[in-house]
Amino acid sequence: MVSVPELWLPILVASVLVFIVSSIIHVALKYHNSDFAAVPDEDRVQAALREFNLPPGDYVIPHACDGKERESDEFKAKAQQGPVVFMTVFPEDAFNMKNSLIQWFLYCILISVFAAYVAGVALAPGAYYLSVFRVAGTVAFAGYGLALLQNSIWLKKNWAATGKSVFDSLIYGLVTAGTMGWLWPG
Repeated sequence: MVSVPELWLPILVASVLVFIVSSIIHVALKYHNSDFAAVPDEDRVQAALREFNLPPGDYVIPHACDGKERESDEFKAKAQQGPVVFMTVFPEDAFNMKNSLIQWFLYCILISVFAAYVAGVALAPGAYYLSVFRVAGTVAFAGYGLALLQNSIWLKKNWAATGKSVFDSLIYGLVTAGTMGWLWPG
């Protein structure tokens, strides 16, 4: 068994490398640019929504408070008339990436800690590279990617966009796995 404090270096290096790789994916490769479509007549839609002064948050249209209301004829008629919308309203500084990048890096550390913990419980010091790679990579991939599927299942997010993000998670898992195997204490 290897304790998490003994794995601080692979945790930190894996987190930094995943952060760098994710930056390359999103800034240089740009295959996520098609994840969201433009709304027809965007200016008019944005102006119409602006009138409501919606505070930042998650919204659904039509909205039902509970299952009973969701079964009402009035709610069903609204849903059938459409559009049905799940939306997130961001604060005004939504495109200031500083806070999101800090949170992403902390998330990378969290995933690396869990990958290191599970690998540390399963493996001894001096474990073979591929053993560490397999355990840490599986945990890291699961941490980065599997929960993303819920967005397509429940919120109807485009499966192609989700698939690209799950693919990214595989890359992050492989980077974490390689780093953990490389820096595993001997």
